[in-house]
Amino acid sequence: MHPTSPLRVEPAPPPTETRRHQGKQAARAIEQRDREMELEGKVRYPVSRRTEPAAPPPIDREITIAEGLTVKELSEKLGVKANLVIKKLVERKIFATINQTLDVKLAQEIARQFGASTNQVSYEEEATQEIELAEDPKDLVKRAPVVTIMGHVDHGKTSLLDAIRQSRVAEKEAGGITQHIGAYQVEKNDRKIVFIDTPGHEAFTRMRARGAKVTDIVVLVVAADDGVMPQTLEAIDHAKAAKVPIIVAINKIDKPDAQPERIKQQLSERGLLAEEWGGDTVMVPVSAKAKQNLDLLLEMILLVADLQDLKANPNRPAVGTVLEAQLDRGRGPVATVLVRNGTLRVGDYFICGSVFGKVRAMFDDRGNQVREAEPSMPVEVLGLDSLPEVGDTFQVVTDTAKAKQIVIYREAKAREMSMAKTGRITLDQLHGQLKEGEVKELNIILKTDVGGTAEVLSDTLQKLSNEKVRIRVLHAGVGAITESDVLLASASNAIIIGFNVRAERSAVTTAEQEKVEIRFHTIIYELTEEIKKAMTGMLEPVFKEVYRGRAEVREVFRISKVGMVAGCMVVDGLLTRDSQIRLLRDNIVIHTGKIESLKRFKNDVSEVKSGFECGVAIANFNDLKPGDIIEAFVTERVAAEALV
Repeated sequence: MHPTSPLRVEPAPPPTETRRHQGKQAARAIEQRDREMELEGKVRYPVSRRTEPAAPPPIDREITIAEGLTVKELSEKLGVKANLVIKKLVERKIFATINQTLDVKLAQEIARQFGASTNQVSYEEEATQEIELAEDPKDLVKRAPVVTIMGHVDHGKTSLLDAIRQSRVAEKEAGGITQHIGAYQVEKNDRKIVFIDTPGHEAFTRMRARGAKVTDIVVLVVAADDGVMPQTLEAIDHAKAAKVPIIVAINKIDKPDAQPERIKQQLSERGLLAEEWGGDTVMVPVSAKAKQNLDLLLEMILLVADLQDLKANPNRPAVGTVLEAQLDRGRGPVATVLVRNGTLRVGDYFICGSVFGKVRAMFDDRGNQVREAEPSMPVEVLGLDSLPEVGDTFQVVTDTAKAKQIVIYREAKAREMSMAKTGRITLDQLHGQLKEGEVKELNIILKTDVGGTAEVLSDTLQKLSNEKVRIRVLHAGVGAITESDVLLASASNAIIIGFNVRAERSAVTTAEQEKVEIRFHTIIYELTEEIKKAMTGMLEPVFKEVYRGRAEVREVFRISKVGMVAGCMVVDGLLTRDSQIRLLRDNIVIHTGKIESLKRFKNDVSEVKSGFECGVAIANFNDLKPGDIIEAFVTERVAAEALV
C-alpha cells in the first residue's frame, strides 16, 4: 500500500519522560485532595448524570389561575398543546382527561414546569377582572352610600334607624335586641342612603366586622348618658380596619343627665377628634326618641359620601355580598343581598360560594316585589338551590356550564375538609386526651332562623367550654327543628336548641319517644345563662366532708345476734345515727363505714351529744378494741361552679 494512503494509521509516538512525570503528579494531587475531603467528612460520590432531574426552564411569563381550572384551560393559558400538559400529569402518575378539573396547587406546579409563574384568584375575581378591563369610565354613575350603624348594646342604634325610617323595627325584635343584620333604604333630598343595622351585642363581633366590609361610612352611635363602652371601642377598631370614615351620632341628648362634651372628650382619647375641636370626625348630637337632628345626620352622611365620590356601573352584570341567609317555609332558601356593582335582574343566573341558582323573584327592604336592583340596593333574593354562607360574594354569571363546574368543585372541596375534620383519632391524640383526664361533653344541635345567628351562636356556645365540660355543637343549621335533628340528637346524646324557630309536629313526637330535650329561646343572654346551668349539672357532683364528732371506745361487749358493741364516751361534737364513721387506732384509719345502731342504755337514739355515754354497733365490722376512736362525719353534695 502506498505510504500516503488515507487508510494507513500511523502509531502514536511514545510518551516522553516529562509527560509521564506530569501525569503522576496530577494523580497524586487528586488522591491527596480526596483524602483531605474524606477527613473533613465531605466524601464525594460519583453522581450519574441520568438521575439528576432537569431544572425547570426560567420564568418568562405570569398567568392567572382560578379554582376549577381544567387541563384544556391551563394549556390555553400556557400557550402549549393540551397533550403536553397531560404528559406532565402522566409523569406524576395522574391520568387526566382534557376536561378534568385540576387542583390549584397542582396547576401551579405544572405551570412552573413550562416556565410560567402563577397568580391565584377566585372564580368571581377572575370574572370581575375581565368585566372591569372592558369597562369604560364614562359608564360609571354616582351610587348611594352604604352606611353601617355600629355601637354598644342598648345605645339606641335600632331606635335611631327606626326614627329615620319612620317604622317600628325595634318592637319586632325579641327583648328589643337586634338578633341579625337588616338592610334598609331611605331617601333624603331625592338621594338614597342604604343602612345596615348590625347587632350591638358582644357575641356578634364577627357580624359587625362583616358589616364593616361592605360599608362606605360607619355611623357610630354613643349614648350621651352612658359614654364610650367596650363594644364602642370594638366598632371603632372594625371601622379603622375597614378604612372607612366614621360619623359619630351622640344619641339620647334629650335625657337630663346627657353629657355630649364628655363623649367628645372620651372619643378624642381614642383618636376620633371632633371637627369643632380641630379634628376631622363629624359628630352630630341626636335624639332618636325626640327625633332631633335626624335631618342633619342624613345631610352629613351625604356630604361624607360626596367626598368619597362613590361610583358604580349599572350596565354590567351584578356583583354583591350576602348579608343574611335564611330558610323560609313557603319560599325556600332566601338570601339578603347587597348589590355592590351592576344591576341584578329577575332571571339572572348567579353563583354564590358553593350555591348556584337563578333569580326567581326579588323583594326590597319593605317587602315590595322588584324586577331590578341597582348598585347599593339591598334585596331579598329567591331561587337559591341551598343556603349560602353569610359574607359570600354573589356573582351573576353568563357561562352557566362553567359556574356549575365551579360549584361542584367547591362542594367536593368542602366535603373533603369536613371529612378531614372528623377523621379517626391517632395514638398521639389519644395519649393527649388521656393526659387531660376525663372531660365531660355537652353535645348541642342548634337551629336558628338565620345563618348569621347560627354561625355566631355556635362560636359563643363553644367558647363556654372549660377544662371540665366541653361544649360541642354537632350541627348548626337554619330552619325548623326536624325529625332528622331529633334522631341525630338521640344517637349522640345531644340537646336541641331552637333560636327563634319552632319544632315540626313529627319532631316533637319523636323527641318525646326518644326522650330528647328541646329548648326554645329568643334572646341570646338567656340561652348562654341556661347553657352555663346545664354545664353545672353536667359536672360530677362535688362532695364536701363535714366533721360531726368523736367518741372514745371504753369497753367492748359481745351481744348475741348483734355482734360486737362498743361502749363509748362522746368526747367532742356529737354522734348521729345517720353518720358515716372512721375507726382510728393509734391515729391510723383501720375502717370506714356506717353506724348500724346507736343506743343509750336500752333505747335507740338518733344522736348522742358530747359528755354522754352510748353503745355503738358498726355495720359489718367487729374488730373493736378499747382505746379506739370513732370519728363521725357526713358528706354533703355541693353544686359545681361552671368555670366560665
